[in-house]
Amino acid sequence: MKRIEDSIFDNYEKKAEDGRKHTIAAVVCAAALLLSVIVFVYIGNIKSRRDVVMPEFNAALEDGDYDKALMLYRDVHDEVVSADPGHEDEYSEQIEIMDEMETIVANRLVRIEDQIRTSRYQPSGEDLRFMNGLGELTSSQISEWLYSISEEFLLGTIEKPDVVFIFEQMSAVNNVSVLVTPLLKEIETIEVARGDVQSAERAFSSGDYILSVQLYTGVIDQYTGFVYDFSINRVAEIREIMYEPMIEEGEHMLETLRYYSAEQILSDLAVIFPDDDRINADLLEATANTSPTVTYNGTVEVICIRQLIADRETADNSSPIGSGRELYLTGDEFTALLQELYSNDYVLVDPEALVDMSDPTFLIECPLVVPEGKKPLILVIENLDYSARTYSLGTCRRLVLNDRGEVCGEYVNSDGQTVTSRNAEAIGILDAFVEEHHDFSYNGSKGVISICGYESCFGYIVSEDEVDDRTAALSSMGLPMGGYSETEITAGMNTVREIATALTDNGWKFASSTYGNINAYESDMETIQSDTSKWLEQIAPLLGDVHMIVYPGGNYINGTDPRAEYLKSNGFRIFFGIGPLPYYTYGSNYLYYDRAIINESTISSYDYSRLFNASAVLSAGASTPSETEPSTTTGETEE
Repeated sequence: MKRIEDSIFDNYEKKAEDGRKHTIAAVVCAAALLLSVIVFVYIGNIKSRRDVVMPEFNAALEDGDYDKALMLYRDVHDEVVSADPGHEDEYSEQIEIMDEMETIVANRLVRIEDQIRTSRYQPSGEDLRFMNGLGELTSSQISEWLYSISEEFLLGTIEKPDVVFIFEQMSAVNNVSVLVTPLLKEIETIEVARGDVQSAERAFSSGDYILSVQLYTGVIDQYTGFVYDFSINRVAEIREIMYEPMIEEGEHMLETLRYYSAEQILSDLAVIFPDDDRINADLLEATANTSPTVTYNGTVEVICIRQLIADRETADNSSPIGSGRELYLTGDEFTALLQELYSNDYVLVDPEALVDMSDPTFLIECPLVVPEGKKPLILVIENLDYSARTYSLGTCRRLVLNDRGEVCGEYVNSDGQTVTSRNAEAIGILDAFVEEHHDFSYNGSKGVISICGYESCFGYIVSEDEVDDRTAALSSMGLPMGGYSETEITAGMNTVREIATALTDNGWKFASSTYGNINAYESDMETIQSDTSKWLEQIAPLLGDVHMIVYPGGNYINGTDPRAEYLKSNGFRIFFGIGPLPYYTYGSNYLYYDRAIINESTISSYDYSRLFNASAVLSAGASTPSETEPSTTTGETEE
């Protein structure tokens, strides 16, 4: 009996619960329906208002009833302005209505303004009623236009008579007359300031932000009113534009050891941003690696080497003295040479620092600046093409980039293993030496690398013209001859570009050794033209702008010779011959240097004691080779 009662009670409770659920659901549905109706009515009201307001506004404009048009605009404008913060979305439709009204008025006003400016149009009575009658709807745009006209006059894109005419026409507009009168009074001042402001803008356009700010600062100190306000705003804009790129430029100069250039740009930045911690820290690093400079008036030493003997064991086994081996230095000898030059206070300089080549028709002699107590030195690495005919000397076969982006030499050692090392070539050895001895290089300068097009470039085939020469060279050495497809040639070109970019960024410059490594002195004009065309077409695009020629064998062409004039007309302005003593001279649109050839043979034949101790260099080559940097091999062991 108890169980029956419990069951009846449970059924009763279940029915009651179901009833409550149905009631709640009904209430929720009713509420949702009511909310939908409210939203629908609200949106409908807005849309119906838009459908009424815009036709009324357009009709008022067409009828010339500008008071009514302005009233309709102000009603919508006031609602938008008085909206509670955070609830602007509720007034999106009003904002659209207001924007549409402003656009309609602005388009009509622009047509009037264009007529005034381009056709010397005098506004009609109806135009003036339109501009006066719409109050702030027209006055704000007219004010912006007059300010822009004043800026254009200051910047030189509109002339004074046109400016005066425009202002005279706008003076009849009541709401802007207060602006017109003072600007008209400043026309003369703006005219006087135009030259300085435009100079500042030209500096900005050329990327010289520092000079631009300096010029604008002078304007700010000299003028008031419109010119002052414009210049203050412009400096603020330029400061924001220049900050990041100029700091990055200065920091890149620090990374590439161009401390003197970095000091200059960071010092200028520190004046403009005196409290910037990043700039001040970078400037401290720059100044810690610079010293006072002086103008140098003495001789300029130029030394020239070839590629290095990277594996002496290979050279010893296959290249006895007399085979041409004596025309090269070993890595140890080159390292000892650098140490000797450094100890004797020489500093590497840029050979292009002695000239201004901005005009293609003549050179301007420039004073050579060096750190106090230092003597200038130019290094040339000649004909860095890596002919297969030098493989038996233990030289590198090509240049490569390691995983740190450093330029290394790659060679095959006496065990047949391919070895990659910075110490295998003069480039890597010098780069590492300057990293340790920053004061051996003035402003990051390294040296000149001369390139011909015969057989290869940096050890890579970069044109079909080189294939036959490379094949013949490999055949003469008894080495296997591979095919060179268009794809492989393109890959070689791309690799050379990457290496050239890394070298340029790290202070190296390039020169031509003529395309065919020819005797220029004995070549006729047709040969010179053909050879130069090949070099310019096949090699120059891989290296960038090149203005120097290192004459093979020192067989130079006199600077007034028609053949030399042809070379100069193609951008070559600096020429290197050969001579054991320092010599350079300026000629007609060119600079000529003698270069002293440095190898085992010349060190024994000439007195180079002014530069280095010969025995110290040659004894380094006689010592046991040492590897001061880990190198990578493709064999089972590392050197």
